[in-house]
Amino acid sequence: MSAIDDLFRRLKSEGRKALMPFVTAGDPDLKFTAELLAELSRSGGDLCELGIPYSDPIADGPVIQASYTRALGHHIRLVDIFATLKQTTSSLAAPLVTMVSFAIVHRHGLSAYVDDAKRAGVAGLIVPDLPVEESGPLADACRGADLSLVQLITPTTPQKRAERIAAAASGFIYYVSVTGITGERTELPKRLVDDLAALKKRTELPICVGFGISTPEHVRLLKPVADGLIVGSAIVRRVAECGAKPREQVLAEIGQYTAMLRKSMDTP
Repeated sequence: MSAIDDLFRRLKSEGRKALMPFVTAGDPDLKFTAELLAELSRSGGDLCELGIPYSDPIADGPVIQASYTRALGHHIRLVDIFATLKQTTSSLAAPLVTMVSFAIVHRHGLSAYVDDAKRAGVAGLIVPDLPVEESGPLADACRGADLSLVQLITPTTPQKRAERIAAAASGFIYYVSVTGITGERTELPKRLVDDLAALKKRTELPICVGFGISTPEHVRLLKPVADGLIVGSAIVRRVAECGAKPREQVLAEIGQYTAMLRKSMDTP
């Protein structure tokens, strides 16, 4: 059982839902990333997603794409990311998963990536461009290391395929709220709540929703049917202000924003 399984079991027993912030590794640098992960964990994040910068991101909108470009411009390397995590994760209350392209995993080596991630304190992987039909070898490697391999389901995924994806997933299912790219949105699809309720009948895994989540209104809409909410662009956009504001101020503002969402999730 992975740390993610333990997290959702505990949250369920407490009647709570997971708040899952996303940040980009190395934006603006790895020292700030470590400080930000600590702040997110302190201010109410239950599980943190760490984006591994990639030159051709999958389904990411302009905010996250720009953060990847900034990090790559600083010559961020996977070995440095793992080294930073190795010094950071043990002090975090929130488990961490990497959002990573399969091209990076393949180049590093499946077993090597899983082993290095495990040693760095990572609890799971999200590999958005790895089809479920080809996920077996990585799933086996993750299972052997007690890491979760999270799978994604979208609003356009056919029912039979969604069931196959759910059966192959571990940790939780990442449900993409909209067809399109990541980014903050004022409104979410009207059918989203019904789609989530239908999917929950077909799997016992926790279902966590991402893409567009950013406001207390979104939280109130989705917390009755979702087990966790993923917030990315709204946080990454604030990180981008590091060049214009003192870093301590940016960290404090992100902490306040995270605490506000946490309060919305815990308020009946």
